[in-house]
Amino acid sequence: MRTTIRVDDALLERLKAQARREKVPLTRVLNRTLRAGLQSGGARARKRAVYREQVHSLGTPQLGLDKALALAASMEDEEVVRELALRR
Repeated sequence: MRTTIRVDDALLERLKAQARREKVPLTRVLNRTLRAGLQSGGARARKRAVYREQVHSLGTPQLGLDKALALAASMEDEEVVRELALRR
């Protein structure tokens, strides 16, 4: 199949040099290189360890979390009042 791709100039020069050394067409070197990269990429992905996050119990909530935004606003108001009292 024919297709058009964009390859970095330095990479293309290396591929062409390898094709000249082996006396094979550039297409063959490119296909072999892509195939090897795809095969090794799959093997590398399988070897990667799966990250497991540790779970820790935080206990039961001491406050009703169903009104968390109201609680946060109340705490913020209290802090503003405290800071204003300190400025006097």
